[in-house]
Order: sequence, then C-alpha cells, then structure tokens
Amino acid sequence: MTTHCELPAANSTGESPGSTRRQQSGWWLPAGAQTSSSTADSREALRRVGESVYAIEHDGRTALVTGGSVVLGNGQAPQEDALPLLGIAPACQPEALGDASFCADHGIRFPFMSGSMANGIGSADIVESLGSNGALASFGAAGLSPERIEAAIDRLDSSMGSQPRCFNLIHSPNEPAIESTVVDLYLRRGVRLVEASAYLDLTLPLVRYRVSGIQRGADGKIEVPNRIISKVSRVEVAQKFFAPPPERLLRLLVEQGAISADQAKLAASIPMAQDLTAEADSGGHTDNRPALTLLPSMLSLRDRLQQQYGYSQPLRVGAAGGIATPVSAAAAFSMGAAYVLVGSVNQSCVESGSSDTVRTMLAEAQQADVTMAPAADMFEMGVKLQVLKRGTMFAMRAQKLYDAYRAYDSLDAIPATERASLEKTIFRMPLDKVWDETRAFFQRRDPSQVERALREPKHLLALVFRWYLGQSSRWANSGVADRRIDYQVWCGPAMGAFNEWTHETFLAQPENRRVLTVALNILHGAAVIARVNTLHHQGVALSPEIRRVEPIEPTRLQEYLNA
Repeated sequence: MTTHCELPAANSTGESPGSTRRQQSGWWLPAGAQTSSSTADSREALRRVGESVYAIEHDGRTALVTGGSVVLGNGQAPQEDALPLLGIAPACQPEALGDASFCADHGIRFPFMSGSMANGIGSADIVESLGSNGALASFGAAGLSPERIEAAIDRLDSSMGSQPRCFNLIHSPNEPAIESTVVDLYLRRGVRLVEASAYLDLTLPLVRYRVSGIQRGADGKIEVPNRIISKVSRVEVAQKFFAPPPERLLRLLVEQGAISADQAKLAASIPMAQDLTAEADSGGHTDNRPALTLLPSMLSLRDRLQQQYGYSQPLRVGAAGGIATPVSAAAAFSMGAAYVLVGSVNQSCVESGSSDTVRTMLAEAQQADVTMAPAADMFEMGVKLQVLKRGTMFAMRAQKLYDAYRAYDSLDAIPATERASLEKTIFRMPLDKVWDETRAFFQRRDPSQVERALREPKHLLALVFRWYLGQSSRWANSGVADRRIDYQVWCGPAMGAFNEWTHETFLAQPENRRVLTVALNILHGAAVIARVNTLHHQGVALSPEIRRVEPIEPTRLQEYLNA
C-alpha cells in the first residue's frame, strides 16, 4: 500500500492556507513617527540600516517603519493609534557584519578586502581608495619586478602614511629566488602585512618574513611585527598556515643567522597566519571549490586548531570567490566569515591596473563566460587558472602550448609544420627570436633560469611557451589593440553575477564602477539582506519589491552609512 503526502497549496501571497507567518508579537506605537503602507516607504526603512526597523500591519498589509516604540506581548492595544507588531530587525551597520577583531587589528572600519590581482591590476589606486575609506586592499605585486614593487611602496608610504594597506607575496615554485628577493624587499622597507597566495606548501622565505623581528615585549607578551593573510582553497594547506612555523624551517633560519634560537622558540607559539581567506571558485589561481562546502570546512579547522594550540589571539577565516553581490556577501557573513574578499569585480573598476578594453569585456561577461587555462607561473606543473573566455582565444591557445610542451622535449623536436603554425598564429615571430627575448628577460630577472635552460632543452621549451602566457596578461593590461584575441583576463563567475545585479543601473557602465562605490554597495546591501532574513525568521514575508536590493548612488549611499 502506497501512502501519499501532499503539501497544502500556496495562495496568491505565496503562503500556505492556515499559515501563521503574520502572527502578532506585540504593538508598535507611532509616537510621531511616519506611518505608511507604501512599498517605497518600506524599502526606505530597510535601507536605513543604522535604525531598527519594525514590521507592522497597516491597512491590511505588512509595512516596514522606523522610529516610534514597541510594546511586546499580545495583550490589549496600549493606545488607540497602536498597530500590530509582526517583527523587529535591529540596526545592522555594514561594519557589524563580520568579525570586529579583524577590523580592529587591521585598523579598518569595514570587514572588506580587495584581493591582490597580479601584474599591478590590484593597483596603488585601489589600495589608496579603499585604505583611506575604511577597507583593506592588497597591491598586486605578483609578476612585477622588485623595482616596480618598491616604487609602489614609495608611493603608498607617501600617500597613505599609517593608513592600512597590504602587499601580495605569491608562491613562485619555479622562481624561488624571486620570492626570496621580494621578502628581502618587504623586510627592508617595513612592509608589515602581506597576502600570501597560491601557496602549495610553506617556504623558507615566507617563514622568514613571518618570524623576523619577533620578540617578547615588556609586558611578557609575544610581539610579531609581520602579519600574513593567507589565501587558500585546500584544507591541508590551510592547516599549515594555522599551525606554528615548521620546526625544520626555523632551524634553517637559525643556522643561516636570519633569526636567533630564542626567536625560533617564540615562533613556536604563533600561527603562520592569524587570518585565512577561504578561496572558493574565483578568478586566477583556483581549485573551483564551492563556497558552501569550503567555508564551513575552514571554520571547523579554525576551531580545532585554535583549541589545539591555544593561541593568545583567535584565528579568523574570511571568504572569497563568488563574492560579487549583496546576497553572496550576506551569505558569507551569515555562515561565519570574519570578512569578505572581492577580486574579479574590482578588476572591472576604473582604478584597476587593467585597460579600458578589458573593463568593457568584463562588463559584458556572464557567469558561463569563464574557463580554465594553463598558468604561466606554474606551467610545467600543469596548474590552471580561471580566465575570461568571451572575446578571447587565450585559453585555447595556452592549452595548445601546454599540450605541445607535454608532447616534445625541445624546440627542435617540434615538427616543422606545427612549429610554423605556432610562429604564425600565436607567437607572430620565429621561436628562436622568442627565446632571445626570453633569455634577455631572465638574465635581468633570474639568471639561474637561463643557465638551467641551456642545460635542459625541456626547460628552454617551457620558458619560450611561458613567454606567450606572460605577455598575454600584459597585452590585456596595456590594451594592445592587435592582440585583443590573445588577452589573458583573470575572471571568475562572480563577474557575471555582478553584471546581472547591476544590469540597467548606473553601475552597468564601466566608467561608473569605482572600487569604493562597489564595496559599499555590496556591504550596505548585505546589511539590508541580513535585516530581511531576520524578519523572515520571525515569520514576516516581504514582497520582492520591498526586499529587492539595487545599487545606490554614492552620495545617497553615504547618507545611509553615516546616519
């Protein structure tokens, strides 16, 4: 015998017959406050995130109001003009969405960070704009020469003073000398906060940065001048960042004279990184992890290791990858993220180090317009990154080069017809000339690469092919017109989500996209959605017209945030 269970049919308001979603919880007393049942006034009440909002029954409809006072309980109406109270959502300023200690430790107002987009796409302009307005941004140092990085340090030291800022430190398994050189620069110039990205394991330069200058203060507490915000997508890598520096690497640093034995002992009591960004499906280096499973795993790891090591300062986890709208930010905060990090979207803003052509391409992207392609910095390892697919053939051509690298052991081993095709369609010059340019580049950047290439034809082949992958991002950033089909534009599906949210609004146009306006709209919208959810959990069903969150012009937005 089969038993069928049917749910009650929903009525025109979306509620089931007999629903108690409008159950009264008390009375609202106007006390001179405006009373209205209009959709526009209810939306305005939600937007005023610095004030508590009350859901009331007025003229037979659910309305949202601010001001007045409330009396809880379902007894007799306390006065003639009292209206039924259905729910309350307290004030929810954007700065309250994440972990207050993250903001306090980094000297910022908002739990918001702009990620370090390589080759200076995460520009000094972005760092200045966000850092001077209560958020944190990381300069995209990866792929730049030490001279370019130091020039950025000079500029930001001059323009920002003590305002918060961060610099990228990227894992460079094929160029360890570069990573070490950048660490030397950061230590020499007093860079106190780095965003460590693309790390597969901890390295000696990274540990050296973290523990340099560690000491015990006059109050007996351990003082660590250099901080790391790690960005990872794998639990096994995250575990290394949340653990103390490895003993074997500390011993090496002591042997090299980089730190003292006493400093090594102190380092055993601190985590490599107090802050860790759980990077889900994102642009650039990514494992395409779903945020809904990745973030809870990282939060659970955080709690386990905090209990295991008993750190004096608690570990924190932020969320990145797919953060592009108020809904995604609100979801991350509601899951427990200490902060949110935005990347792809900021690349489409006017302050990014990219070109107007790329900004236009990004503004037209949809969520499915991305794909995976070989990464230049980890080419030989087969590591891939996520790029824009629409309007460019980079991904297909980069994969063709990687397939050729797998198939042949040297330039000379490439069949003549295939070599001619590569020279004509991808490189647009003879491969021998590409090697001449590549050799000259590495003679300046890292001569050991040239020495190895002259010994190992397979490595020479890799360097030649990496020429295209490296140039493709520079062509995009510079807007080289005749190379548009070869642009490498790092991009995740968040870009498409942002474009869908901003469609037919002022933020649909690339020239109107400024990082601060985008950041504050995402945060303010997330606060609005948090209030909507608070009311929903009390049984208050709001119409789509009331709960819809749209981008707000900068002047009006500042009024909501500063009220």
